[in-house]
Amino acid sequence: QVEVAESGGGLVQAGDSLRLSCAASGRTYIIYAMGWFRQIPGKEREFVAAISWSGGAKIYADSGEGRFTISRDSADSTVYLQMNRLKPEDTGIYYCAAGRSQLTIDLYTSSHWFNFWGQGTQVTISS
Repeated sequence: QVEVAESGGGLVQAGDSLRLSCAASGRTYIIYAMGWFRQIPGKEREFVAAISWSGGAKIYADSGEGRFTISRDSADSTVYLQMNRLKPEDTGIYYCAAGRSQLTIDLYTSSHWFNFWGQGTQVTISS
């Protein structure tokens, strides 16, 4: 099995930045891609960004394009989500997930393909 654990959430003001971390452990050699999703109050969980385990492929939701950057540190099996110019509508619980299916990165915009999920980290943006 694979375990993933998020960290780095918090309360910031609009326009500020946050960097979320997701540490993967266990059988990390089965991971093919990792991603970030968020649960905004009153809405269904939505895709934010995904990255192949090699780091060579990335994809973003329109809401984060140009503001969010997903990256992977191969040295410690950690994936990061750098979020800049944050807006109040970015408030929510951010979840990290790992998938083991060998798919093109565009398919990893669906939560269906992720097998292992973290507990989530709260991100709150004040106006």
